[in-house]
Amino acid sequence: MGEVVAQAVNELERFRLDGRVAIVTGGTGGIGSRLCEALSRVGARVVVHGRDAARAQAVAQRLQDEDGEAVASVADLTSREDADRMVDEAMAAYGRVDVIVNTVGGGAGGALYPAESYPEDEWDRILDLNLRSALLPTQAAARAMIAGGNGGRVLHFSSVRGQLGIDNGFSAYVAAKGALDALTRQQATEWAKHGITVNTISPTFVATAQAASLLADEEFRAGLERRIPLHRIAETDDVVGASLLLCTEAGSFITGQILTLDGGLTACQ
Repeated sequence: MGEVVAQAVNELERFRLDGRVAIVTGGTGGIGSRLCEALSRVGARVVVHGRDAARAQAVAQRLQDEDGEAVASVADLTSREDADRMVDEAMAAYGRVDVIVNTVGGGAGGALYPAESYPEDEWDRILDLNLRSALLPTQAAARAMIAGGNGGRVLHFSSVRGQLGIDNGFSAYVAAKGALDALTRQQATEWAKHGITVNTISPTFVATAQAASLLADEEFRAGLERRIPLHRIAETDDVVGASLLLCTEAGSFITGQILTLDGGLTACQ
């Protein structure tokens, strides 16, 4: 019995990040803050990124209250200068970067226009929010990982809309998420030689504050639940297991993959 228990403990050790440093962009959001907690609880020192200093500090303080190590970082990740500074702050605080998780994004529901007349300024805004905000901090983090020589993990958050169109004015959003999926494969290919894996989680709706107004529409929610084979909306807890797999040694041979976390939605499209 003792040998069986020891073996189980050894297997679970592959999901730990003791001594590693993880940056979570969008760390004040519903998914981001939940992943900050999860990464901290498996031993990572966490850099909590946000646009609002008080909210970022509140998440970092919550991790510290659980005996974790965390610092807050405020940055506009559509700015290269800010993205570089965020990674510099992580290096100054902890001396290394091992993981970056990019959860910044969204905004599609407030930018719905016909494909034939999608406004250029809105196109730029949605692509910046959902693509540039992942590109710039990841480039800075990858440079730190390469210089450190210890490999690393990059995890992007995309959407099923990177794979599926929708008759609802989402041109910019689906373009951004489709590009992020393609960028995942490209980054994975280029950075494999440095021991850096790059993967993406592609969810459907997750029950967060950002999605609350849409999910509050009972007809909309019921229709969505009918289309999802598991017949429910994802909770933030549902993203934790997959994220830990892709951010730890447990997922060391997984790279360039888009993991669709959608309750089976895309399986029947």
